[in-house]
Amino acid sequence: MSRPDIDDLLSRNVEEIIGREELEKKLKSGKKLRIKLGFDPTGSRLHIGRGVTLWKLRQFQDLGHKITFVIGDFTAQIGDSSDKDAERQMLTLEEVKKNFKDYHDQLSKILDMKKVELFHNGSWFNPMHLDKFFKLASLFTIQQMTERDNFAKRIEAGKPVGLHETLYPLFQGYDSVEMKTDLEVGGSDQLFNMLAGRTVQKAHGMEPQAVMTFSLLEGTDGRKMSTSWGNCIYITDEPLEMYGKVMTIRDELIPAYFKAATDMTLDQIEQIEKDLANGDNPRDTKASLARHIVARYHGEEAAVKAEEAWSKQFREGKLPDDIPTFSLKKKTELVNLIHEVFGVSLSEAKRLVGQGGVKFGGKKMADPSFEVNKAGILQVGKRRYAEIVKKN
Repeated sequence: MSRPDIDDLLSRNVEEIIGREELEKKLKSGKKLRIKLGFDPTGSRLHIGRGVTLWKLRQFQDLGHKITFVIGDFTAQIGDSSDKDAERQMLTLEEVKKNFKDYHDQLSKILDMKKVELFHNGSWFNPMHLDKFFKLASLFTIQQMTERDNFAKRIEAGKPVGLHETLYPLFQGYDSVEMKTDLEVGGSDQLFNMLAGRTVQKAHGMEPQAVMTFSLLEGTDGRKMSTSWGNCIYITDEPLEMYGKVMTIRDELIPAYFKAATDMTLDQIEQIEKDLANGDNPRDTKASLARHIVARYHGEEAAVKAEEAWSKQFREGKLPDDIPTFSLKKKTELVNLIHEVFGVSLSEAKRLVGQGGVKFGGKKMADPSFEVNKAGILQVGKRRYAEIVKKN
C-alpha cells in the first residue's frame, strides 16, 4: 500500500484515531487487519450516515483487510444509550431478529458480504457464567460509567439511568476479545464504548485495538441522522425519495454531504465550496449532490431519472411519470391504505396524517380512519405518490 493510500484511508471522513501510530505501522508492514463494526439491529433500515463508516470499510476491504461484523443479538436487548437522553427500551430477541432480517441486502450495496465474517454476541454472552461476568465487570467503576456525558446529564435532570445501561460498554468491549479485533470503527458517539474494548483486551493479554471514529452526519432536521428520530436518508429509499430528501438539507451542509456521502475528490469539493462562496446557486449544487448520492446506491441511470422526475414535480408542478398503481378492492381505512401502498408502519401512517402530510384526490386528509372507496391520487409527504384504482 502506498503512502497516499494510507493518508486517504486514515483521514477522509475520519474524526479521531486512537492508537494511530501502531495502526500506521501495521498498514505499512502489509499486515492484514481484522476490523470490527458492531450492529445492534434496533431498526431494520440503514441510512447514509451509517454509510460513511461502511464505505470506509469498503476501502479497507478492497485493500485485502478482513471486515468482521458483530450482530448484537444479546446487547441489542439491553440497548446502547451512547446518544440517548432517556432510558432506552429493551428489545426482545424476536424483535432483534426481525430487525436484522433486511440488513444483509442493504450491506451488500456497499460491501462484498461473501468476504465479511459475521458474529453474534449472544453465542458468548448467553453461556457466560457469573464468575466470568464479575471478573469482566471489575475492570470498570461506577464512576467511570456515570461520568459519561449523557448519563451525567440524565442524573442531573433526575432522569433514571438503568443499571443494565451502564453495562453496555463492557459487553461491547468483550466482543473485541472474542473477535480478535485489530481496529474497531464507529461514530464519534461510540468512542467510550470502543475504548472499553482496549481495556478489556489488555486485561486478557491482547494488544489493544486501534479505534477509528467518524463525524456524525446531520439529518434532514439538522440533528444527528438517527433511525430513532426519523430524520434519515435511507440507503434503501427509492431513487426519487432519496433525491428529494437530499434537496431538503440546509445549504451549509452541502460540502459536508459531498465529502461524507460521495466519492468526489477533495479537490473537487474544495472547488464547490469556493463556487458557492462566489455566488453559485445552492439549489443547482444541491441537485448535483442529490444525483451523486442516488447514483452511488442505485446507479447512474436511476439518478438521471430521479432528477428528471423531481424537476417535473417541483419545478413544473407535474406528477412523476412513473407513479405506482394500487388496486382498491374494498373500502379501506386511510392508514391501512398508506401502510399497504407505501410499506410504512400503521403508527407512522397515523402520524403523517396527523401532521397534515397526506392528501387524497388533492385534498389534505385529517382523519386517519377515513374510509377510501374511490379512485384518486394518494400523496404522502412531498415525494411519494400512488394512483389508487377502484376495482369493481
